[in-house]
Amino acid sequence: MSFNKDTTAIVGLVDSLLELISEITASTVCIELEFEKFNEFGCYLYRASIVIMELQTIENAPANAMEILQSLGKSINLAKDLVKKCEKGSCSDLDTELKITMTQLGEVIKCMGECLSSIPSSTFTGQEYAEVAVQCLSKEMVNAYFDVTHNQVSETKEQEPQKLPNEEPPESDLYSISVEVSMDNAKLLGMPRLGDFFTNTSLSSQSSYQNVSRSMTLPKVAQYIEPLYETFFCPLTKEVMDDPVTIETGVTYEKKAISEWFEKFENSEEIVCPTTGQNLSSRRLSTNLALKTTIEEWKDRNDAARIKVARAALSLASSERMVFEAIKDLQSLCRRKEYNKVQVCNVGMLPLLVNFLGYKDGDVRCAVLDLLHQLVEEDDDGKEIIAKIIDISIIIKLLSSSLQPVRHASLLFLLELSRSQLLCEKLGSVTGGILMLIKIKYSRSVDAFASEKAEKILKNLERLPDNIKCMAENGLLEPLIYHLNEGSEDMQIEMASYLGEIVLGHDSKTYVAERVAPNLVRMVQSDNTLTSRTAFKALVQISSHNPNGKILVEEGVVQIMAEEMFNRGIYNEPMNSKGEAAAILANILESGIEYENLQVSTQGHKMTSDYVLYNLIYMLKNSTPDELNVSLIRILLCLSNSPKSMATIVSVIKDSEASYSLISFINNPHEELGVATIKLLITISPYMGHTLVERLCKTRGQPENLIQCPTETTCITQKQAISAKFLAKLPHQNLTLNLALLGKNVVPTVLQSINLIQRSGTRTSRYASAFLEGLVGVLVRFTTTLYEPQMLFLARNYNFTAVFTELLMNTSCDEVQRLSAIGLENLSSESTNLSKPPEIKKTKFLKVLTLPKSLSFSSSKKKIPSVCPVHRGACSSQNTFCLIDAKAVGRLLACLEHENVEVVEAALSALCTLLDDKVDVNKSVSMLSEVNTIQHVLNVVKEHREEGLWQKSFWMIDRFLMKGGDKHASDISQDRLLPATLVSAFHHGDINTRQMAEKILRHLNKMPNIYASNYTM
Repeated sequence: MSFNKDTTAIVGLVDSLLELISEITASTVCIELEFEKFNEFGCYLYRASIVIMELQTIENAPANAMEILQSLGKSINLAKDLVKKCEKGSCSDLDTELKITMTQLGEVIKCMGECLSSIPSSTFTGQEYAEVAVQCLSKEMVNAYFDVTHNQVSETKEQEPQKLPNEEPPESDLYSISVEVSMDNAKLLGMPRLGDFFTNTSLSSQSSYQNVSRSMTLPKVAQYIEPLYETFFCPLTKEVMDDPVTIETGVTYEKKAISEWFEKFENSEEIVCPTTGQNLSSRRLSTNLALKTTIEEWKDRNDAARIKVARAALSLASSERMVFEAIKDLQSLCRRKEYNKVQVCNVGMLPLLVNFLGYKDGDVRCAVLDLLHQLVEEDDDGKEIIAKIIDISIIIKLLSSSLQPVRHASLLFLLELSRSQLLCEKLGSVTGGILMLIKIKYSRSVDAFASEKAEKILKNLERLPDNIKCMAENGLLEPLIYHLNEGSEDMQIEMASYLGEIVLGHDSKTYVAERVAPNLVRMVQSDNTLTSRTAFKALVQISSHNPNGKILVEEGVVQIMAEEMFNRGIYNEPMNSKGEAAAILANILESGIEYENLQVSTQGHKMTSDYVLYNLIYMLKNSTPDELNVSLIRILLCLSNSPKSMATIVSVIKDSEASYSLISFINNPHEELGVATIKLLITISPYMGHTLVERLCKTRGQPENLIQCPTETTCITQKQAISAKFLAKLPHQNLTLNLALLGKNVVPTVLQSINLIQRSGTRTSRYASAFLEGLVGVLVRFTTTLYEPQMLFLARNYNFTAVFTELLMNTSCDEVQRLSAIGLENLSSESTNLSKPPEIKKTKFLKVLTLPKSLSFSSSKKKIPSVCPVHRGACSSQNTFCLIDAKAVGRLLACLEHENVEVVEAALSALCTLLDDKVDVNKSVSMLSEVNTIQHVLNVVKEHREEGLWQKSFWMIDRFLMKGGDKHASDISQDRLLPATLVSAFHHGDINTRQMAEKILRHLNKMPNIYASNYTM
């Protein structure tokens, strides 16, 4: 198609004119006065719009096209103003102004007709029918006449042109059907009137069009554009014939119609011609090839013009009915002849149709989808054209329509598109598209038809591996599983690769493991390196869900992974999978399976054998990737649950100096490696803690780097928490480590971190409690080496007694309470040694370490030391760690009511320091009696049956009986449950518990006191 230099300007002007015409035609149907006149006026504009569209599409566009369009534009703009004026109701029925307006409208139509007549004949080369149509329309418009009628009858008055004697009537065209037979047959066919078409501006439902003939879905202007001849019509059906046949009378009929006519006569001699009435001697039918060819040619030309008319109707879109009938007419044309689909695409119809997918009316959207489906059905080229124009996401959105017909039409259209591999890629790339289809597929009980179509679409989409991956990510795993098990080798590799990449839910992992584990095991043993590698990655994904461990063990995965780790050399192959194998093995062991008897080699080695442990630790010592080291440490952590394996692990680490490697991993920037390493070090610290301390203190940046103060409690990491715990778990009495921490000034950081956590309340990280436990544990370790002057000064300077007393109650963490009680026990054990009679002279103390005021737990005011009756000297919580001065006794007694046995036992141990032989027991018993201590202890005996608690409780009761006098003996003896508990302990306890129980029973006169009898004697 050729265009001149003004093509862009012409296209823009045409679009604006069509928009104006659409606005005017929509307005004309709203004017009640002279309704038929305005209706006719709108029809003229509509018919002219088709010619305007032709000016930008015909091959031989006239040189004066722009001039013609500009002239038409002036007339159309004037028409808009006139119609708007009448629409507002400013004109009345018999008003002079209305007459003037109607006259002006007539002048507008006349001017437009003159413009159309100026189109040169050369424009229509090869399209004579179009030239005739335009000429007839221009003459009709020039001769149009509008006048006001008093009764507003719907009549159109036209001035009849004078005919010459020999002048033949002009040939009928698309716009004015002047041939008599055309008008008559249009009436016979029930063709809708033009006025009716424009007045029906609302589309209530598709059912309102069921009575309209399929071949007559557009108004008169959309019907037969070519001159119609009477010979085209069957005398019986009154319709244009498809298969004309001639009988012996020479009359031509539709073959089907005349055949049915013949069947009405039982006797062949009675058959007559339905037109002439003549008797027929024969039923012979002769195809009228000439007429049939002529009709076919006429239909082709008529179809082409009807397509253009439909395009004009869609461009104007004056009403929903107009749009709907234009689409329906296109559907009938496409059904009639396959080539019409090509013509519909060639006239630029597709962009218009795509725009109507967002139309407000559901019937229109449904009709558009059906038409688009028709256009691309069994046509790959058509599908490719659609792919370039249409936004598939619009169709996907229509799947959520509240109208079932729209949903069904969308699915049918998508199903047709999915038959093209090019469009499969485009469909799969639409965000949420596959997810929507999966949802519909699994909604069979709601809509079985939609479910079936969605399933077929998804099946077509499986042709692209990326779509299969997307399906798996959205919960449809069957395609991935099928192609992984049954596909070609390349497909299996790709599916295994996807399985290693996508994130599956736990239930999905189990489902996949059950279906694909055997094939993945086969693939990891393949000689094809790529096949093996992808299978390993897939197994890493599957094994990460604990319940899958048993499935993989049953498939023999453990032995395969062990052989991959220990038997294949690092440089054997260009791509080895030691890292994946170790990760899979670690995942399986962490699943909780019984691993002691798992065989890992053909030589009969078990999982807990020295062979496995030596290999694991040997690999750790060598420079292996961080991810592999993480998996190796995870395996060792699992195996350390076995006492036999733990002994071997500790022995091998000591002998191989692997502890240096483990300590070095702590500073590794790989967070997961650091965390896993510290967990392993905590596990083995009870067996080789002093060795680890030695290695740690020789490592640069350690041990101080293990304690890092967070900026906020919400930022506490797992590594920070577990590092503090590691320091707390190392041997408490190791002076080397304690001095190293002291020398690196770690204590202020610890106290600052504790304060931060205590102040934050509930706004903390998930690791805040574990971090706090580790920090308090670090403080406790200093209380075990108070014999060292620097440790003693440290505890005094930072008032550890006040710190632990505060933590004892202001925390919800059991372990922090237990550790605080232990810290108070250690401090209180030194109180008697530190308590001295008050000196008269004031002494000056050199302060080596000072605590900033913001971190100090002590009071700013100095207390005058008083003589403690229990410790027999000048006591204070800060200098002598006196529990009484610190008011810690009440808090310790409160801890005796705790549900956690370890907290209760630690609190009892701290209280026992106030009753040992170093203190004034009588004064201590008296002081403890004031806070009802014995009753708390008796409650502990009644509520707990642990051996350690009984021993400490019995020891305290015995002290009260010995030093508390008759009153305490009476109070204790009145406890009705105590004797039964003592008897039980006497029978079932260990030797220490039995001796203590026996001693109390004798005090209570529940057993004979043989020692007293001997003494008396």
